[in-house]
Formats: sequence, C-alpha cells, structure tokens
Amino acid sequence: MKKAFTTVELVMMAMFTAILCASAYLSIPTPLPNAAHITLLNFMIILIALVFELRDSTIIIALWMIMGAIGVPVFIGGGAGLGYLFGVFGGYTFSFIIASIVVGLIKGKKYKRLKYTIVAIIGVVIIDIVGMIWWKFNGNLTWKVAFLSGFVAFIPLDLVKAVIAAQLVPLFKRLLPEKDDKEANEQAKEA
Repeated sequence: MKKAFTTVELVMMAMFTAILCASAYLSIPTPLPNAAHITLLNFMIILIALVFELRDSTIIIALWMIMGAIGVPVFIGGGAGLGYLFGVFGGYTFSFIIASIVVGLIKGKKYKRLKYTIVAIIGVVIIDIVGMIWWKFNGNLTWKVAFLSGFVAFIPLDLVKAVIAAQLVPLFKRLLPEKDDKEANEQAKEA
C-alpha cells in the first residue's frame, strides 16, 4: 500500500475537493420545508468515489466535510458548521462518506460500464436512505412523510446523476496519472 502521495495526486485531490465545494453552490431550492435543495453534490460524490482509489476519495470527501465543520461555507447554499451537520439535512452530508466508502470497496479496479453504473446507483440509494432516516428522526416526521419527501422526492434525479457519473468515469480517469505499483513505490521513496 502506498504511504506517500505524489505531487500530481495531491494536486488532483485538491482540485476535486475544490470542485466538490463549488458543486454545493450549484443548487436549485425545492418547495420542501427547511430549504431542501437539488445540487450536484451527489453527482460529484459518486464521480469521485468511482474515479479515485478508496483512500484518495475518502480523503477528498473527509477534507470537504472537515472544512464545512470548522466553518468554511462549503455546504449547500454556503452552509457551514456543526449546526449544519447535525441539522435535519445533515444525514445526507454524513451519508456521502458512507456511500463513497461502499462505492470504493465494491467498484473493483477495472472500469466496467455496467458494473460501475450499478455501483453508482447503489451509492445514491445509500445517500438518500441514510439522509431520509436522519431527516425522519431529526425532523420528527412520520415514516411516510420522510419517505415521500426525503427519498421519493430526490431519488429519480439522483439516479440520473448516478448513471451519468458512471458513464463519465473513463474521461475523468484520463486526468489521473497511470502508474503501476512499482513505479508509485519508487516515487514515494524518492520524495
């Protein structure tokens, strides 16, 4: 297992962390209570989890969450802080790290369009289920209301975003350097 990061890996991780931050600002408010939004976050989370190795994707998403937790306005609509994370929609934010880990573990090393599409769909279903459960308990909602407004309202568009993300993986993988483990280890030793 690699211990050190190459300069290119660090730059790519920083760039995708910045893109993840920006994707929270690209949002459309919904008529749902407490200012629910449709954003590109799910799309970017799934894309990052499919493109990067598990270690790197987890670091990107964790860094974004830490930035938001300490007050940098990187969450939906410029939200930030622990109050945001533990609010009624915080479950969706926490679900991003869970979904990225699951996606990273089950996607495999080699890109296969159908498998990656199914894995992406599993990822968004995890996001919406965890978010819905959190919303149900933090919002004191009935299961029916939580399901209809926290899952059914989001899942159709999230499925579309997941399918598109899975199709774009080869394009984004071209941005990452192709190295075998031996070469990566040699570069790590030189650093």
